Amino acid sequence: MKVSYLDFEKPIADLDSKISELETIASRKDGPSITDELTKLKAKSQKLLKDTYSDLSAWQKTLVARHPDRPHFSDFIENIFEDFEELAGDRLYGNDDAVIGGLARFKGRPVVIMGHEKGRTIEKRLKHNFGMAHPEGYRKAVRLMDLAEKFDLPVFSFPDTQGAYPGKGGEERGQAEAIARGTQRGLSLGVPFVTLIIGEGMSGGAIGIAAANKVLMMEHAIYSVISPEGCASILYRDAGKAKEAADAMKITAPDLLRTGVIDGIVKEPVGGAHRDPKRAMAAAAKALDGALKELEGLSPAELRRQRRERFYAIGREGI
Repeated sequence: MKVSYLDFEKPIADLDSKISELETIASRKDGPSITDELTKLKAKSQKLLKDTYSDLSAWQKTLVARHPDRPHFSDFIENIFEDFEELAGDRLYGNDDAVIGGLARFKGRPVVIMGHEKGRTIEKRLKHNFGMAHPEGYRKAVRLMDLAEKFDLPVFSFPDTQGAYPGKGGEERGQAEAIARGTQRGLSLGVPFVTLIIGEGMSGGAIGIAAANKVLMMEHAIYSVISPEGCASILYRDAGKAKEAADAMKITAPDLLRTGVIDGIVKEPVGGAHRDPKRAMAAAAKALDGALKELEGLSPAELRRQRRERFYAIGREGI
């Protein structure tokens, strides 16, 4: 698989390029036998990759969270759910492709799922508005949560967005109110609700579908009230200071676990989820299953109380 290297991965890219050249030479009919040399170089590359990813800065994790090859929500639908049936529209204005949702089966159990989809190709990115939802996206999410409660189905959500769409149309149609309604509905659900931050969980655009009983994060995902660039623009009057802002904001999974913002971290393959998407999604499925099992058997009142206490406790412990 062809890998797109990030800026901080240049030493790894250079080493892998050398390995590729040597493999090409060795594959020739009259090529020299360099098996031992290749084995050593591959071991060196793997060690360098492991060492690099064992100590990423907040900004480097931000770059990994935005990696173009990172698994999107559509990949999670295809790999860990079955019998997905998309439900479109908010029954008020229209359908928003930035938020995908519907009915599915998870390990044989019927569930409701929803998440942001960024798209990969130019056409898909435009269709999904780069994962930036309009008000109708959040109203669709509320409709799906209403459906889940009506039929007693667990809910899974997968935030992955730079933030809600900030344009004029969104504001005219009540963006802030729609996000607030989504957050309110999540908090009031009488069924188990589990969220997994799979990439960027930015601003109200993420929390609008993340007011859950259990909030998990992929190891190299980020979660915050604003992007590092946005924070730098406001606090430092300089978007170029996004690296400094990222460190100060505590947006990584370990930081958020310490303050109780999230409840668990899903380990990714060495080098990030984009290097082995199927393995990353398998780990995510196992974590989601575990979180759901912890909530099964709780009454609607107990689920609401657990959710309320969870959010009230954020920032009060582990500081």
